[in-house]
Amino acid sequence: MKRDTVEVGIIGLGTVGKGTVKVLLGNRDILRERIGFDMNLRKIADLDIIKDRGIELPHGILTTNAEEILHDPDIDIVVELIGGIHPAKEYVLTAVRNGKHVVTANKALLAVEGTEIFGEAEREGVEIGFEASVGGGIPIIKILREGLVANRILNIYGIINGTSNYILSRMTEEGIEFTDALKEAQRLGYAEADPTFDIEGIDSAHKLTILASLAYNIPFAYSEVYKEGISKITPQDIEFALELGYKIKLLAIAKAGNSAVELRVHPTMVPKDNLISKVESVFNAIYVEGDAVGEALFYGKGAGDMPTGSAIVSDIVDIARNIRRNSGRRAPVLKTQSSPLRIKGMEEVVCMYYFRFSAMDSPGVLSKIAGILGDNNISIASVIQKGRRVGGAVPLVVLTHMAKERNVMEAIKSIDTLPIVAEKTHFIRVEGKGE
Repeated sequence: MKRDTVEVGIIGLGTVGKGTVKVLLGNRDILRERIGFDMNLRKIADLDIIKDRGIELPHGILTTNAEEILHDPDIDIVVELIGGIHPAKEYVLTAVRNGKHVVTANKALLAVEGTEIFGEAEREGVEIGFEASVGGGIPIIKILREGLVANRILNIYGIINGTSNYILSRMTEEGIEFTDALKEAQRLGYAEADPTFDIEGIDSAHKLTILASLAYNIPFAYSEVYKEGISKITPQDIEFALELGYKIKLLAIAKAGNSAVELRVHPTMVPKDNLISKVESVFNAIYVEGDAVGEALFYGKGAGDMPTGSAIVSDIVDIARNIRRNSGRRAPVLKTQSSPLRIKGMEEVVCMYYFRFSAMDSPGVLSKIAGILGDNNISIASVIQKGRRVGGAVPLVVLTHMAKERNVMEAIKSIDTLPIVAEKTHFIRVEGKGE
């Protein structure tokens, strides 16, 4: 027998929680018309129920006790929006064990604890909705689970952290230093007071972990994702990249081949004519290549209360429809069994490289550096040397052909011991040409 309404409880009324409530209540009539039944927001739990958030809520809906939602037999769907690992994990597992479906935007929780959470959901026969965990308003989870279900996913390249993309965009447009661009991002509210997760690639790695689990049916492997941030990128690097025909972006990369998959997040030089290099400011973009569909690019706002709220309500609607129909899951929860695909170590990765050496301006310098690169099977594609400072150090820029990371690390170790090199070698990986 069909129920008249599906009851929803929300834990967390911060920025994302507020956006979710706005969408649920503000678009209630549209939702009812489109899905044919009501979804009732029964209870919201938050530590602060006094603060004015600029939204009108039904009387008595607020509580400071999340247990009222987790153990309410009439609530069908629990929406976890507090972020972090604890107590979010305990709330989610309690809801699941009480037979409740869960919707979450918590990428850190899923990336780190997803194997246990999805395994428990499978045992209890409930759904976990997580569209909002990656890409904000971009429906990339649904795209991978449903739209591209017939494809073997070959590659994923993603700009999936708006804060880092904003910083790199400002550095590129204005030629300013990283620290100045970061301060601007913090002033505008794009970066947290502690921006570590954003600028060091941790947030992107959480999201890549989720995308890779979907794309390749592998267990959550956050600990095996290579992570490198943007704090060492300089205006000089950006200038040289532009001269070589590239822009620098913080990319999340997944590549499959030969029974293995690469999972890495790091600053990357991307050709200026590549669509993903044109994604600026706080926007996100995710490029997916499938064996059947070919290349596809998905673009939109990767954060914010309303775009993320839109994604959360999309999950609520999908689950509510299944509840109403008393049907099983159309798209099953992620499996957590072992996979035939192994995750490559970073030393096995093959790509092009940009090197910036601080070399003495004297005869034979390039030949010595080139000799070490050649000894490590690294061939040079192009060279730029700017300025003359006889007896002093000048920047020497080298772009390589395809090379193996292990060989690159060995070459840099040797080059950095040369007396003709004044500073440690700076390098950036390059994608999109010469592959």
